[in-house]
Amino acid sequence: MCAALAVVGVVVLVDASRLGAVTSSNDPVGPKAMPFLVGGGLLVVAVLYAVDVLRGGVGEAETGEDVELGQRADWKTVGMLAGAFLLNAVLIEPLGWVISGALLFFLAAFALGNRHHVRGLAIGIALSLTTFYAFAIGLGVNLPAGVLQGIL
Repeated sequence: MCAALAVVGVVVLVDASRLGAVTSSNDPVGPKAMPFLVGGGLLVVAVLYAVDVLRGGVGEAETGEDVELGQRADWKTVGMLAGAFLLNAVLIEPLGWVISGALLFFLAAFALGNRHHVRGLAIGIALSLTTFYAFAIGLGVNLPAGVLQGIL
């Protein structure tokens, strides 16, 4: 694992060194900073992990989760979640993020056992509107508005 982390860290650093120098008045750091931080962090973790292993450190034994291993997987829930994500992928362009995101949240919450439909839909609308404006205003990334183009 140490070697794998180190290899990934070196690959990230090599790829980051190949990025062109692009800066602007809005972003004086440019796109190189984050890959260098991630690659350096991976190398630091690989070294610290190797030192721990060489000192005799071993990971904690698996204590298990709150999962009943004797029961079968709930494929109905998995299928409903997969259907919700697929429906979102199909509807995001024609309907827009706000509607498809609200529907995605509502259907995912329903699949996971939520039976408060009005509250689930209201929270879905609030979350999708919040993320729509957070991306648009905060990040400058325009999510598709779909049928709400001109209203949002």
